[in-house]
Amino acid sequence: MASSSTSKLLFCILASTFLVTSAQNCSNYTFPANRTFTTCKVLPFLEANLHWNYNSSSTKVSIAYRAKQDSKGWVAWAINPTRQGMVGSQALVAFHNSTDSMIAYTTQITSYSPSLQRANLSFQVSNISAEYLNNEMIIFATIGPLGNGTTVNHVWQGGLSVSNDIPQMHPFSSQHLQSFGQIDFQTV
Repeated sequence: MASSSTSKLLFCILASTFLVTSAQNCSNYTFPANRTFTTCKVLPFLEANLHWNYNSSSTKVSIAYRAKQDSKGWVAWAINPTRQGMVGSQALVAFHNSTDSMIAYTTQITSYSPSLQRANLSFQVSNISAEYLNNEMIIFATIGPLGNGTTVNHVWQGGLSVSNDIPQMHPFSSQHLQSFGQIDFQTV
């Protein structure tokens, strides 16, 4: 009986340590070029984090989406202005192109087999760029003005390969299929 209690206590301590470490990795992360973000959230799937600064007077949000990724893969973060889930989302995509430079651009996800070709979004995106550091891909961008308030449906994703500068289909693991939710940019 005592060893069962000890095992449970040890498990709780280890789980708490993991959660605290994950939160610290989000809030204490140091970005290159002295970029700073006031708010961040550890996303529940795909070893991803979203960092942001919300400007209430302009209703614009500067974001940094970062996720663990192999250098041959790709990452994406999106807002779905009409519903939760992938279809209908307006995405920022990043990967190493055929000249091995990190690129980022916008695309619309109109089906479950999207082309991921460059496309304008229904909201403004500026200052979009991407970096690859410490086995993480990072997308930087300024989004807005946000027209429908500060709470948005968002989706994040990652795939294993890029062919002819087009990201290929992501895996269908439960982690990939559950990578969506809502976020309030005014949350501190």
